[in-house]
Amino acid sequence: MQKVVTREIDLAGRKLKLETGLLAQQADASVVASWGETVVLCTVATKPLTQDMGYFPLSVEYVEKYYAGGRITAQKFIKRETRPPEKAILAGRAIDRAIRPLFPKDFYNEVQVVVTILSFDGVNDPALTGFIGTSAALAISSVPWDGPIGITRVGQANGSFILNPDLETEDHLDLNTLVASTKDKVVMLETEGKEIDETTVLAAIKEGHTAAQRVIDFIADFSKEVGREKQPYTPVSEDVELSLLADVKGEFKEKIEAALFDTQHPWHEATGDMIKEELAIKYAEKLTPQQVGTIFDKVAKELMLDFVLNKGKRVDSRAMDEIRPISIILGLLPRTHGSAIFQRGGTQVLGIATLGPLSASQILEGMTGESTKRYMHHYNMGINPFATGEVKRIGSPGRRDIGHGALAEKALVNVLPPEEEFPYAIRVVSEVLGANASTSMASVCASTLSLLNAGVPLKNPVAGIAMGLFSNEEKFQVITDMQAVEDFYGQMDFKVAGTLKGITAIQMDTKLHGLTLVIIEEALKQGKKAREFIITKINEAVPEVSQLSKYAPKIEVTHIKPEDIGTLIGSGGKTINGIIAKTGAQIDIEDDGTVMISAVDEAAVQRALEAVEGMFREIQVGEVYEGKVVRIAPFGAFVEILPGRDGLVHVSQMAPHRVEKPEDIVSVGQTVKVRVTEVDNMGKIGLSMLFGEDRKEDSESRPQRRDFGARERSFGRGSDRGRFDRDRSPSRRGFGEGSGGRRDRRR
Repeated sequence: MQKVVTREIDLAGRKLKLETGLLAQQADASVVASWGETVVLCTVATKPLTQDMGYFPLSVEYVEKYYAGGRITAQKFIKRETRPPEKAILAGRAIDRAIRPLFPKDFYNEVQVVVTILSFDGVNDPALTGFIGTSAALAISSVPWDGPIGITRVGQANGSFILNPDLETEDHLDLNTLVASTKDKVVMLETEGKEIDETTVLAAIKEGHTAAQRVIDFIADFSKEVGREKQPYTPVSEDVELSLLADVKGEFKEKIEAALFDTQHPWHEATGDMIKEELAIKYAEKLTPQQVGTIFDKVAKELMLDFVLNKGKRVDSRAMDEIRPISIILGLLPRTHGSAIFQRGGTQVLGIATLGPLSASQILEGMTGESTKRYMHHYNMGINPFATGEVKRIGSPGRRDIGHGALAEKALVNVLPPEEEFPYAIRVVSEVLGANASTSMASVCASTLSLLNAGVPLKNPVAGIAMGLFSNEEKFQVITDMQAVEDFYGQMDFKVAGTLKGITAIQMDTKLHGLTLVIIEEALKQGKKAREFIITKINEAVPEVSQLSKYAPKIEVTHIKPEDIGTLIGSGGKTINGIIAKTGAQIDIEDDGTVMISAVDEAAVQRALEAVEGMFREIQVGEVYEGKVVRIAPFGAFVEILPGRDGLVHVSQMAPHRVEKPEDIVSVGQTVKVRVTEVDNMGKIGLSMLFGEDRKEDSESRPQRRDFGARERSFGRGSDRGRFDRDRSPSRRGFGEGSGGRRDRRR
């Protein structure tokens, strides 16, 4: 049994604890991080590679467990955890991006970090707890790593910053920034904002960096007591004779430079691979493939740095803050609700917007329970290998595609009109058709255009741009709208999206051991200028929001009393499904009595709206209806005058003469014209089939039988609500087309 070591501090008014020595003792390093009653196990495992993979094989897995939140999944046939939800994938990616820059460039052992959520209290963020635990686990591991790092979430609400807010507070922030820092630099940023100005965002980053120092000191003290000796490693360049290194550099410098600055053939990974292959064949007896790759990358980076920093020249001769040529095409696809092509240089993205009723919102399930997402953004590049002119195996969307889609979603979600004004679920797909860097930010621009083309009234158009960086110990240069080659051999990928008013999303990665606040400030400054330029182009292409597509569903919203929901549904769904069958519309009901009616055919929407509103409108004596006979009794016939609303035509009100049996005059299913003669205080309706001179005024208000109107009330108001297989959304039921098959009627 290992010695158990525990340390704790107060973080944002809640106890943060690190512990090692009790769990997962066979891992290279294991730390249990607890914040409040949220408990996360963070482990590090490592092994030497048996063959060169050409890159540092780091993997980070963030694993949610249903038991952590005291839940059993709602799925009927599979009760164990399967594919991680997108939220877990994004948390794992964020941790990866924060820790990766701090590993030595020449360390190639395989490293796996597994972050397992063991307990979740609903208050303290397990992802933030996992960040801190991972930093501590790497700090005490045998893996060489230039940490620890500290992580701070900085929120803003009502004009004030909040450090490390709890999850309930986090849901109501105007600005949400995650800052991962070393002692003197920032290594990773993620930001979501409601059009927040650059000055405020920079101030939040500074607050986060300052606050992270306490966590860094806490982890450093913890690792001094329990840290392991770090594994030795030898930089690849030190294994190569200096004379041989000089020969290789000299021979291939011209080829690399020609490829870097080739204006006819954009640089991709395959470009470098071809030169590396040639180099590996020529020096097969003297250099390993790993050494070949290291030398190649070193020469390419030196060339790029020299040209940018010393000669002030980019690979395509643009100015440092210049954007590649932009072209926009709207409405490219005839039957989609909205579509647009956004092209910036060699990067081309097709954005497609699809609208649906709110019942089409995505249901999210995880250890925190179920929730719904109205806006869904899907990014496709991994399944489009032709975008880079390559041939690759096509599989399901990878972590990169999921991450880029989530970033674009974050950039746009806060400029969408609220549900009350625009009651639609919205899905946007970004098809990357040409890739030469900044595809995620091009997808933001294409999505804005496709949404406007679909008739979605955005608060403000959103544009995105990516900045790169070249620097040495003496100076730095931020470049706007980097190309792929500038991304490969540059030192930063600073993606920023927003409107003319302010920032909506940031994602920053770096290959350095962090960025100074001066560099971040310059990146924000250049990003704002570029964003304003692109939005000008968007406004020129779409001066106003387009009309709603004729192929998009039309939606009308009405309201009923919550206690009347059962009446609208009817026994076994008979009433609502009857309206759906007659009109061809879909009907969605929320627990507060909101009723949303949708169909592509506007006339169908109006027919269904009239039927629903008619059910609950006050019926007046003297009104005339055409209704259907639904039941015959010895004393008369029940006629449905509105969906779910029956009235009795007494046998004395069927004809001017005496009628022995109702069957002599009417039959079930027959349509008859009736007049309202009475509505009593219980809501029972008396009807007459007599008009004009045939009217019998003296018998119209005669007492009726006790079971009068029984069909209308056979189920009781709201009595069937508990019997329905509700939409899995906590507050929404869908009936008709698109309702997930529960009450699905196809037009």
